[in-house]
Amino acid sequence: MTQWQKSSFSGGADGNECLELAATDTDLLLRESDDPTRILSLAPTALAALLTHLHPERP
Repeated sequence: MTQWQKSSFSGGADGNECLELAATDTDLLLRESDDPTRILSLAPTALAALLTHLHPERP
């Protein structure tokens, strides 16, 4: 059974506006709680690249 963890940045008290993360032996899984059947599977390095692209460090 996959253990999903909600982001600490997720909003809403009802839990329907959350980004959730889970891990397998080789990949990280992402989904939105309002559509839990759509799951994005990423290698850890790919997720790191995505996060860096979405929020690059500022000088």
